[in-house]
Amino acid sequence: MGIINLQDKNLFFIGGVVRDELLGKKSFDIDLTYQGNAIEFAKTIPNAEILQVNEPFGTVKIKLDNQEIDIASTRDETYPSKGHLPVVNDIGCSLEKDILRRDFTINALAKSTLTGEIVDYTGGLDDIKNKKLKILHPKSFIDDPTRIIRGLKFSIRFDFELDEQTQQLQNEYLNNINYDMSYKRLKKELIETFNLNSQKAFDRFVNDGIYKLIAPADFELPNINFENLINKYNPNCIWIIYVGLLPDISKLPITRTEKKIVDDFENLKNKTFESDLEIYNTFKNINLETIIMYFSINPQIATRYLDELRHIKLEITGDDLHRLHIKPSIEYQKCFDYILGEKIKNPEIGKSREILLAKKYFNLI
Repeated sequence: MGIINLQDKNLFFIGGVVRDELLGKKSFDIDLTYQGNAIEFAKTIPNAEILQVNEPFGTVKIKLDNQEIDIASTRDETYPSKGHLPVVNDIGCSLEKDILRRDFTINALAKSTLTGEIVDYTGGLDDIKNKKLKILHPKSFIDDPTRIIRGLKFSIRFDFELDEQTQQLQNEYLNNINYDMSYKRLKKELIETFNLNSQKAFDRFVNDGIYKLIAPADFELPNINFENLINKYNPNCIWIIYVGLLPDISKLPITRTEKKIVDDFENLKNKTFESDLEIYNTFKNINLETIIMYFSINPQIATRYLDELRHIKLEITGDDLHRLHIKPSIEYQKCFDYILGEKIKNPEIGKSREILLAKKYFNLI
């Protein structure tokens, strides 16, 4: 945490950065909280340039010694609309009140920038020692059900388990879900969780019924280790492979590309294949993520395409056919399919042989 020289009796490192230091892990986000009004505090810092201010939340971004620093005011929040963004009631409240609005005790630790003293109002130090995840109050999941996904994420990242009461409260919520929630926030947590690429996370997601936050219909865990497949094929969008397997993710605000991945998977579910050429032509324009998902339906065909067929490429082009005095027409594509079928049987075929096959197709030899 020695990245800043800023010290004040009311300034604290807070949350994940304190947790990660205690766990001996590198932290990518440095969260600072000022007990009081952070915006007013920032104005008193010598040589600090104020870059951005968010009055409603009492946050400020400054530049000091060529370093950008975010500082948040301590604040108290309530959830008048359960499952949605909270409302800020009191900016500049006590540090204890600020801490008690957080998700888990391990994320509710503060450390003085002045003395280095750890402030622990919730038993977070003991929970880190005992590798337990514990919410701060019984209505925590009701206020913000995305905390269930965050709990899954932290359990995988740190190999922690929910404490008994937290597990019970999670089960109770999952049996009585309020679907009027912020799915934009839920998606953010799903991305962070499943981009970890953990089969263990997916197993818990399904077996503990956490998936019901998105799709209430019954869903069984596919008998495929997606973690190994993702490590082997290196897709770009990992999270959608896991979550897109659910029977309905229409509640999530997915992008056009993510929707295509899921829609193509749905369209493949009942498709049958008669030949390698049909497999090739079906999968060649489909995202890698969809094909990995297809392992849950037909691993033999998915493996055949990804390990063998997708590497087969024609070298012959339309210009080559034109030089053979063949006028452009629908026959071009039929010719290419014919050559491709032959190359699938014998991938060693080179361009000269492809041109001979084209001549044969058009009865030029």
